Amino acid sequence: MGRVIRVSDRVAVFVVFALNGGVYGSWAPRVPALAEQVGASPGALGLALLGGTAGLLLAAPLSGRVSERCGARAVMLAATLLSCVVLSLTGLVGSVAWLAVALFGLGFANGGLDVAMNIGGVSVERRTGKAIMPVFHAGFSFGGLVASAAAGLAAAQHWSPERHFLVAAIVTALVMLVVYQGLPRAVPRSERAARPATTAPTQRPVLWLLAVVPLCSAMAEGASSEWSALLLVTEHGTGQGAAALAFTAFSLAMAVTRLGSAWVQRCLGATRTLAIGAVVAAAGLLVAALVPVAALAFAGFVLAGAGLAAAFPVALSLAGEAGKRADGSGGEREIAFVTTVAYTGFLAGPPLIGGIAQATSLSASFVLVAVLAALIAPAAVGASRARHRERTAAGLPV
Repeated sequence: MGRVIRVSDRVAVFVVFALNGGVYGSWAPRVPALAEQVGASPGALGLALLGGTAGLLLAAPLSGRVSERCGARAVMLAATLLSCVVLSLTGLVGSVAWLAVALFGLGFANGGLDVAMNIGGVSVERRTGKAIMPVFHAGFSFGGLVASAAAGLAAAQHWSPERHFLVAAIVTALVMLVVYQGLPRAVPRSERAARPATTAPTQRPVLWLLAVVPLCSAMAEGASSEWSALLLVTEHGTGQGAAALAFTAFSLAMAVTRLGSAWVQRCLGATRTLAIGAVVAAAGLLVAALVPVAALAFAGFVLAGAGLAAAFPVALSLAGEAGKRADGSGGEREIAFVTTVAYTGFLAGPPLIGGIAQATSLSASFVLVAVLAALIAPAAVGASRARHRERTAAGLPV
């Protein structure tokens, strides 16, 4: 009999983050090929892409409840395998309607996996006693970058979406099965039944303030992904080929910075890490928006990516901590709540930026994005104070 490969929970959760990023990085770059395959106009394609966001928003709160009952480990496995099935089927779609259905399924699987893997990340943090959530999110970033590079290679080799997605799905499923045994295990059913009831997330100011952090980050990230190239072309006179690299620079800066954000968080604390990142991101976005020099605009997007790197992972780590029970469990619903609110930023951000750009200019819209990034700082400080009040009222150490 062959030996069973066993990995630590830290490595296993990191790999799952990378797989989630990899699924997104596999299909998103092939959207032009999918649009051609189904004969979608830009307007119809935009409506189909909304299916993915709808799936995300539906799955996030559901994943939190299921993870609380069954354990995040089971949800991570189920959501990953579901994404593999739907990804392989996405390559077969022949109409805009079926593309919308497929993207809804991918969004649903991604949303479920997103919440469950963050719950798993918090579980590892509790076991190790170290703030390492940014490292896990770096796995997501690097997984997306590797998969998008593979997607570009597949397109260059004239692979159809059907062939490409099937290969990506098989690889993802096999890797998931290899690391599954290392994922954090579920709390025994008898212990789950004995858990005391907790306050609903919607009734806790600390969670609303924490949700503002990834919400603003998501809006800034969405604006950078969908509008940065156009900003460089129309406002700075950059060629389209060079302008397309702006979001690549943003994404690379975010991925690399996340590797070091855990160390920064341990040195400075979560609130200072978020506040400093907000200032850096806002400064970078202002430079990109207002300084009429293409090279400085690229540098601005690099700063923005670096400044926003810690927003999502640190906020979700703090949300998990806000839901922690005396027995060391809990946090599932809190993470799901903050994630759901954050997803609305990806939905609302790009259209908002487009509307402002239509009324004024794209530079002015990015000034607003900079303001949104800056709001992360007061939200982080407010969440810290709200947490202090909660723990003081409960007679807990702060």
